[in-house]
Amino acid sequence: MAAKQNMTDREYMDDILLTSKTVSNLYHYAVQESPTESVHCEFKTILNQSLDMQHNIYTVMEQKGWYTTTEAPAQQIDQVKNKFSMN
Repeated sequence: MAAKQNMTDREYMDDILLTSKTVSNLYHYAVQESPTESVHCEFKTILNQSLDMQHNIYTVMEQKGWYTTTEAPAQQIDQVKNKFSMN
């Protein structure tokens, strides 16, 4: 019999965030492939709810120091903007 492995709160949150991202991607495809306007609108509503939930999970993780981001330097941002500009 294998030993029971306990996950930390952070590991649970990482798993929940990853799952919510996967679900959001599936809803995104469902919106794109919807055969009727009513189905399209329903999936879009669910997608937005899924994205809100994902953001809430991220916010909690960020507050606990479990998900950190760093800002890109202004020069790097400008380079990317220039690369994709229509000029």
